[in-house]
Amino acid sequence: MALDVIERYCSKSDLVELKAVFREPVKAIEYLGRERIDLVFLDINMPDISGMQLIQTLSPIPLIIFTTAYSHYAAESYNLNATDYLVKPITLERFLSAVNKAVSALSDKPHLAGKDDDAAIFIKSGPQTHQVRIKDILYLEKDGNYITIHLTDRNILIRENMGDVFDLVPASDFIRVHKSYVVAIKHITMIEVHQLTVNGEPIPLGSTYRESLRARLGIG
Repeated sequence: MALDVIERYCSKSDLVELKAVFREPVKAIEYLGRERIDLVFLDINMPDISGMQLIQTLSPIPLIIFTTAYSHYAAESYNLNATDYLVKPITLERFLSAVNKAVSALSDKPHLAGKDDDAAIFIKSGPQTHQVRIKDILYLEKDGNYITIHLTDRNILIRENMGDVFDLVPASDFIRVHKSYVVAIKHITMIEVHQLTVNGEPIPLGSTYRESLRARLGIG
Protein backbone atom coordinates (compact mmCIF):
# COMPACT_ATOMS: atom_id res chain seq x y z
CA MET A 1 0.00 0.00 0.00
CA ALA A 2 2.82 2.42 0.86
CA LEU A 3 4.51 1.72 -2.47
CA ASP A 4 1.25 2.37 -4.28
CA VAL A 5 0.97 5.75 -2.55
CA ILE A 6 4.51 6.76 -3.57
CA GLU A 7 3.90 5.63 -7.17
CA ARG A 8 0.68 7.65 -7.34
CA TYR A 9 2.35 10.75 -5.91
CA CYS A 10 5.28 10.43 -8.34
CA SER A 11 2.81 10.43 -11.24
CA LYS A 12 1.45 13.78 -10.03
CA SER A 13 4.83 15.55 -9.98
CA ASP A 14 6.71 16.75 -13.06
CA LEU A 15 9.89 16.86 -10.96
CA VAL A 16 10.04 13.07 -10.55
CA GLU A 17 10.53 10.37 -13.17
CA LEU A 18 9.85 6.99 -11.57
CA LYS A 19 12.34 4.42 -12.83
CA ALA A 20 11.63 1.29 -10.79
CA VAL A 21 9.83 -0.07 -7.72
CA PHE A 22 11.10 -2.95 -5.58
CA ARG A 23 9.65 -5.01 -2.76
CA GLU A 24 12.86 -7.01 -2.27
CA PRO A 25 15.90 -5.03 -1.05
CA VAL A 26 18.45 -7.32 -2.72
CA LYS A 27 16.94 -6.68 -6.14
CA ALA A 28 16.97 -2.95 -5.44
CA ILE A 29 20.68 -3.10 -4.55
CA GLU A 30 21.44 -4.96 -7.77
CA TYR A 31 19.51 -2.36 -9.80
CA LEU A 32 21.21 0.59 -8.10
CA GLY A 33 24.58 -1.00 -8.84
CA ARG A 34 23.76 -0.90 -12.57
CA GLU A 35 21.80 2.31 -12.97
CA ARG A 36 22.56 5.93 -12.15
CA ILE A 37 19.71 7.09 -9.91
CA ASP A 38 19.43 10.53 -8.29
CA LEU A 39 16.84 9.82 -5.61
CA VAL A 40 15.53 6.78 -3.72
CA PHE A 41 12.41 6.58 -1.54
CA LEU A 42 13.40 3.96 0.98
CA ASP A 43 11.52 2.20 3.76
CA ILE A 44 13.49 1.37 6.91
CA ASN A 45 11.83 -1.89 8.01
CA MET A 46 12.27 -4.40 5.18
CA PRO A 47 12.91 -8.16 4.92
CA ASP A 48 16.54 -9.36 5.19
CA ILE A 49 18.12 -5.90 5.38
CA SER A 50 17.02 -2.56 6.82
CA GLY A 51 16.95 0.67 4.87
CA MET A 52 19.78 1.98 7.07
CA GLN A 53 21.92 -1.03 6.15
CA LEU A 54 21.00 -0.85 2.48
CA ILE A 55 22.45 2.65 2.19
CA GLN A 56 25.84 1.37 3.34
CA THR A 57 25.99 -1.05 0.41
CA LEU A 58 25.69 1.70 -2.21
CA SER A 59 28.47 3.55 -4.00
CA PRO A 60 27.85 6.21 -5.06
CA ILE A 61 25.03 6.95 -2.63
CA PRO A 62 22.00 8.65 -4.22
CA LEU A 63 19.82 11.10 -2.34
CA ILE A 64 17.64 9.22 0.15
CA ILE A 65 14.15 10.04 1.41
CA PHE A 66 13.13 7.59 4.12
CA THR A 67 9.51 6.46 4.33
CA THR A 68 8.51 4.75 7.56
CA ALA A 69 5.78 4.33 10.13
CA TYR A 70 8.23 5.00 12.98
CA SER A 71 9.34 8.53 13.85
CA HIS A 72 12.06 7.43 16.28
CA TYR A 73 14.45 6.63 13.39
CA ALA A 74 14.61 10.27 12.34
CA ALA A 75 17.83 11.21 14.19
CA GLU A 76 19.71 8.20 12.82
CA SER A 77 18.49 8.91 9.30
CA TYR A 78 19.94 12.42 9.36
CA ASN A 79 23.28 11.01 10.56
CA LEU A 80 23.21 9.14 7.24
CA ASN A 81 22.64 12.45 5.42
CA ALA A 82 19.09 11.61 4.39
CA THR A 83 17.42 14.36 2.39
CA ASP A 84 14.12 13.96 4.23
CA TYR A 85 12.12 11.62 6.45
CA LEU A 86 8.46 10.90 5.70
CA VAL A 87 6.27 9.31 8.38
CA LYS A 88 3.30 7.25 7.16
CA PRO A 89 0.59 7.96 6.29
CA ILE A 90 2.30 10.28 3.80
CA THR A 91 0.30 13.21 2.47
CA LEU A 92 0.80 14.61 -1.03
CA GLU A 93 1.80 17.96 0.45
CA ARG A 94 4.54 16.36 2.56
CA PHE A 95 5.72 14.26 -0.38
CA LEU A 96 6.05 17.31 -2.63
CA SER A 97 7.95 19.17 0.08
CA ALA A 98 10.47 16.31 0.27
CA VAL A 99 10.82 16.21 -3.53
CA ASN A 100 11.53 19.94 -3.61
CA LYS A 101 14.25 19.43 -1.01
CA ALA A 102 15.81 16.75 -3.21
CA VAL A 103 15.68 18.94 -6.31
CA SER A 104 17.33 21.76 -4.37
CA ALA A 105 20.03 19.39 -3.07
CA LEU A 106 20.76 18.15 -6.59
CA SER A 107 21.08 21.67 -7.96
CA ASP A 108 23.36 22.67 -5.06
CA LYS A 109 25.78 19.80 -5.47
CA PRO A 110 29.36 21.00 -6.06
CA HIS A 111 30.27 21.69 -9.65
CA LEU A 112 32.65 19.03 -10.87
CA ALA A 113 35.34 20.03 -13.35
CA GLY A 114 37.02 17.24 -15.29
CA LYS A 115 36.57 13.50 -14.92
CA ASP A 116 37.84 10.64 -12.79
CA ASP A 117 41.19 11.46 -11.13
CA ASP A 118 41.11 15.06 -12.41
CA ALA A 119 37.61 15.80 -11.04
CA ALA A 120 37.64 19.02 -9.05
CA ILE A 121 35.31 21.13 -6.93
CA PHE A 122 35.29 24.85 -6.24
CA ILE A 123 35.53 25.83 -2.56
CA LYS A 124 34.94 29.35 -1.27
CA SER A 125 37.17 30.54 1.58
CA GLY A 126 36.51 34.15 2.52
CA PRO A 127 36.99 36.31 -0.59
CA GLN A 128 38.87 33.53 -2.40
CA THR A 129 37.56 30.56 -4.37
CA HIS A 130 39.88 27.57 -4.72
CA GLN A 131 39.69 24.83 -7.33
CA VAL A 132 40.55 21.59 -5.54
CA ARG A 133 40.98 18.12 -7.00
CA ILE A 134 38.84 15.64 -5.10
CA LYS A 135 41.67 13.10 -4.99
CA ASP A 136 43.83 15.64 -3.09
CA ILE A 137 41.38 16.01 -0.17
CA LEU A 138 42.49 13.87 2.78
CA TYR A 139 39.91 14.79 5.42
CA LEU A 140 37.76 17.60 6.78
CA GLU A 141 38.02 18.68 10.41
CA LYS A 142 35.52 20.83 12.29
CA ASP A 143 36.68 23.31 14.91
CA GLY A 144 34.00 25.62 16.28
CA ASN A 145 32.25 27.42 13.44
CA TYR A 146 34.93 26.50 10.92
CA ILE A 147 36.02 23.45 8.93
CA THR A 148 39.59 22.86 7.84
CA ILE A 149 39.93 20.98 4.56
CA HIS A 150 43.19 19.04 4.76
CA LEU A 151 44.76 18.53 1.34
CA THR A 152 47.89 16.67 0.32
CA ASP A 153 49.76 19.96 -0.14
CA ARG A 154 47.90 22.61 1.91
CA ASN A 155 44.90 23.38 4.13
CA ILE A 156 41.85 25.53 3.40
CA LEU A 157 39.73 27.07 6.17
CA ILE A 158 36.04 27.62 5.49
CA ARG A 159 33.05 28.71 7.57
CA GLU A 160 30.61 25.82 7.29
CA ASN A 161 28.44 23.48 9.35
CA MET A 162 29.39 19.82 9.58
CA GLY A 163 25.85 18.83 8.68
CA ASP A 164 26.31 20.47 5.27
CA VAL A 165 29.71 18.98 4.50
CA PHE A 166 28.34 16.62 1.83
CA ASP A 167 27.22 19.68 -0.10
CA LEU A 168 30.95 20.35 -0.49
CA VAL A 169 32.36 16.91 -1.20
CA PRO A 170 30.72 13.89 -2.90
CA ALA A 171 29.23 11.37 -0.45
CA SER A 172 30.38 8.56 -2.75
CA ASP A 173 34.05 9.30 -1.90
CA PHE A 174 33.86 10.46 1.73
CA ILE A 175 32.45 9.18 5.01
CA ARG A 176 31.85 10.71 8.42
CA VAL A 177 33.78 8.88 11.14
CA HIS A 178 33.38 11.29 14.08
CA LYS A 179 31.22 14.27 14.98
CA SER A 180 34.14 16.48 13.89
CA TYR A 181 35.72 14.48 11.03
CA VAL A 182 34.85 13.41 7.50
CA VAL A 183 37.55 11.45 5.68
CA ALA A 184 38.32 10.45 2.11
CA ILE A 185 37.77 6.70 1.85
CA LYS A 186 40.63 6.22 -0.62
CA HIS A 187 43.14 7.78 1.81
CA ILE A 188 42.33 5.51 4.80
CA THR A 189 45.42 3.40 5.43
CA MET A 190 44.56 1.71 8.74
CA ILE A 191 41.51 1.22 10.98
CA GLU A 192 41.66 0.53 14.72
CA VAL A 193 38.97 0.32 17.39
CA HIS A 194 38.97 4.00 18.35
CA GLN A 195 40.85 5.64 15.51
CA LEU A 196 41.91 5.34 11.90
CA THR A 197 44.89 6.63 9.95
CA VAL A 198 44.69 8.92 6.95
CA ASN A 199 47.95 9.74 5.18
CA GLY A 200 49.87 9.08 8.42
CA GLU A 201 47.54 11.24 10.54
CA PRO A 202 45.52 9.64 13.38
CA ILE A 203 41.80 10.45 13.14
CA PRO A 204 39.38 9.63 16.00
CA LEU A 205 36.70 7.06 15.18
CA GLY A 206 33.46 7.75 17.04
CA SER A 207 31.59 4.75 18.43
CA THR A 208 28.35 5.79 16.72
CA TYR A 209 30.10 5.81 13.32
CA ARG A 210 32.14 2.60 13.70
CA GLU A 211 29.57 0.16 12.36
CA SER A 212 28.58 2.32 9.40
CA LEU A 213 32.26 2.64 8.44
CA ARG A 214 32.82 -1.10 8.58
CA ALA A 215 29.63 -1.73 6.61
CA ARG A 216 30.59 0.84 3.97
CA LEU A 217 34.02 -0.76 3.53
CA GLY A 218 32.65 -4.29 3.61
CA ILE A 219 34.57 -5.23 6.76
CA GLY A 220 33.04 -8.06 8.79
